[in-house]
Order: sequence, then C-alpha cells, then structure tokens
Amino acid sequence: MKAVITVVGKDTVGILAAVSNECAKHNINVLEVTQSILQDLFAMIMLVDISGANIPFSEFQDILDGIGKNKALSIHCMHEDIFNAMHKI
Repeated sequence: MKAVITVVGKDTVGILAAVSNECAKHNINVLEVTQSILQDLFAMIMLVDISGANIPFSEFQDILDGIGKNKALSIHCMHEDIFNAMHKI
C-alpha cells in the first residue's frame, strides 16, 4: 500500500530530513522524492510504501501534521488511491 506526502512552505534547513526521519522511525519506506525550491518556497512530493508501517496511518498523519505546525509548513499525507482519485480528470 502506498501513500503520497506533500510538503509546501518557506524553505528552511532540514525539511526533507524531518519528514524522511519520521518515515524511517515508523518503518515507512520512501520510494520516490521530488522537490523544488522557487525563490524561498519549498515544495516536495514523496511516494512512500506504508505496508510495513508500525503505527496506524491516521497516527502517522497526525505526526506529520505536528511537524508541519512546528516548522510552519503545509504537510498532507493521503493514500495513493485517494490522491489519484482527486486528480483524475
């Protein structure tokens, strides 16, 4: 099972590290990462494998939300199926 994590906000040191460390801590494998920095705006999309996660998905979402609030970022995490359904034409 896969999920998509999106991160948007002001560029600061350690954003990628904070999110990927949280993934590693909960046995969530990062499959793909793309990121861009436009002037001082950071944008990242991660595709992760949550099939081996050691916590419930909703709890992981709450943890990422807390990181986002702490770092003044917008972080969203959703199942790949929901992400794909939302972006179908």
